[in-house]
Amino acid sequence: MTIISRRFPAEWEKHQATLLSFPSEGRDWPGKYHAIKWAFVEIIKKITTYEPVILVVKSDELREKVVLMLKQAHIDLSQVSYIIQDTNRNWMRDSGPAIVKTADGGLEAIQFGFTGWAKYKNHRKDQDIPAAVANHLGLPIIPVIYKNKLVVLEGGSIDVNGCGTLITTEECLMDPVKQIRNKGFRKEDYENVFREYLGVTNTIWLGAGIEGDDTHGHVDDICRFVNRNTVVAVQEPDTNDPNHNKLEANLEILRNAKLENGEKLIVVTMPMPGRLDFEDLRLPASYVNFLMTNGCVLMPTFNDKNDYKALGILTDLFPDRDIIGISAVDLVWGLGTLHCLSHEIAE
Repeated sequence: MTIISRRFPAEWEKHQATLLSFPSEGRDWPGKYHAIKWAFVEIIKKITTYEPVILVVKSDELREKVVLMLKQAHIDLSQVSYIIQDTNRNWMRDSGPAIVKTADGGLEAIQFGFTGWAKYKNHRKDQDIPAAVANHLGLPIIPVIYKNKLVVLEGGSIDVNGCGTLITTEECLMDPVKQIRNKGFRKEDYENVFREYLGVTNTIWLGAGIEGDDTHGHVDDICRFVNRNTVVAVQEPDTNDPNHNKLEANLEILRNAKLENGEKLIVVTMPMPGRLDFEDLRLPASYVNFLMTNGCVLMPTFNDKNDYKALGILTDLFPDRDIIGISAVDLVWGLGTLHCLSHEIAE
């Protein structure tokens, strides 16, 4: 049996910073690049009220432009540091490293392989993000090797409680045909990897993710830990909506799930916003794609009747944090929102 020598902290634990990547073009947000740039500035302003931001930018030229925008928004520039690193995209949750704690109290940057969600060919630059972040932080970079191969995994496909339990989906990691991350992997293989590199002793396997999610089943759009023994999970009451059955199936699994210590998991439900579409494509709008910082939770809003209800649920779940809504109507055109774009850097 592998000795537990690492622990992947939960997102609500103390951060030294939040990692973001400023977009240099609008390819992921067709026709909305100008709005997206200022949406990023708003996100940075909110985060830096509570903790520093580490910002990946393509070039020194872009950094200078970003600094001017931050000054216009009256952001404390001392709270923002920069990594000059070109990227293919800006989804730090998936291409960035997982910062874990070691048994001796140190930190390591864990590097999984990134293959553009096993869908997009232009991902080579994003593979360099973990090393760039590790270098910036002065941390050792630890590639995740299993059976002599680099294991492919995106951060949005897992969520942890920091005590040994991890939640993921079969759709993302186990589909034998579509968007295959690690060909031939069994659940046992993933669980061995989770144990060795993340300190996970208990894995909860959900079924499928939400409609419109081009990652093919990321868990951070359907279910999130909010404390050691509680998750908030989305629910769709409309029986005619394609999300209804799959989300009910996930809720059934969660309600019967056990934590690493044998306790039952507490499950709080969260509504889904109304359907959002771009041309003929459904967008993966979800309130649980929220971002936790040291003093606040940033939740995506969608100009929807359920926005305030969702904000109220998070207010009850995080009594010691400010709950702040961030308009994500434009952001979600890129097929992701706040959690997808960010990655916590553990302290």
